[in-house]
Amino acid sequence: MRSIGRGVLCAAAVVSFAARVWAADGVLIVQKVTPAGGAPKTNQIQIEQHRMRAEIAGPNGASQSMVFDGVREVMMTIDDDKKVYSEITKADVEALSEQMSAAMGQMQSAMKNMTPEQRAQIEKMMGKAGGAARGRGAAEPAKTQYHKVGTDTVGKWTCDKYEGTRDGQKVQELCTVDPKVFGFTLNDFAVSKDMAAFFEKMIPPGMSTKIPSAAELFHIGTPEEQGFSGVPVRTITYSGGQVVSTHEITDVKRQTFPDSTFKAPAGYTKQDSPFAAMGRRGR
Repeated sequence: MRSIGRGVLCAAAVVSFAARVWAADGVLIVQKVTPAGGAPKTNQIQIEQHRMRAEIAGPNGASQSMVFDGVREVMMTIDDDKKVYSEITKADVEALSEQMSAAMGQMQSAMKNMTPEQRAQIEKMMGKAGGAARGRGAAEPAKTQYHKVGTDTVGKWTCDKYEGTRDGQKVQELCTVDPKVFGFTLNDFAVSKDMAAFFEKMIPPGMSTKIPSAAELFHIGTPEEQGFSGVPVRTITYSGGQVVSTHEITDVKRQTFPDSTFKAPAGYTKQDSPFAAMGRRGR
């Protein structure tokens, strides 16, 4: 009996150790980002089961990072140039969303008393700001529609090529691979969906739901959610028929990250997030 008991305890210890190792096992994604007419920069995205860090190269060599903790539901931004960081919580985001929705409602009420010319002018201004002044019953902004147009090669990967159009205009060109090519599944990137949902709460009803770029979020979802299959290894963004930027994955691998990866660096000063401050003013 003692032998059996020792065997059970040993097996339990092995399982527990394996679980800890797997939980700490993350994914490192390296991206090359090339703006139109600019020099390429390298970004890194580090993903664990419930945490994610996107490190964005700055124009002066210093980086800025966004760290999302899916368990605590907190977003942290880190500025390595200024040696400062700030945090915004789920409560802050919800308060900000309510405040922005109320402001949109007030604008809608005010627009009822405007002339058609004045309303058109306001809608044009709102369109330039990234959304349009729409009521809750109005149609949602047009979504990007993706169509497979063939295959291509990006680095060491053969990928499926898609063109994305919105309102009849080409806005994106993607080349994607199945996550299995990297040895991963969509579950390995599930935290990116939580991070995207966190951002979307900051967008009031009737405005564009466009979230930060893939370079910042690396948002991966199902074909039904994305409109295309797979993980983009290259994303080319267009505006007015011209290339705005190109994002290419140059490396993807398993890597275990120290806990400090998802913490504020030692010696950095905490500052109040402007988004959090805006939300608190509305409480």
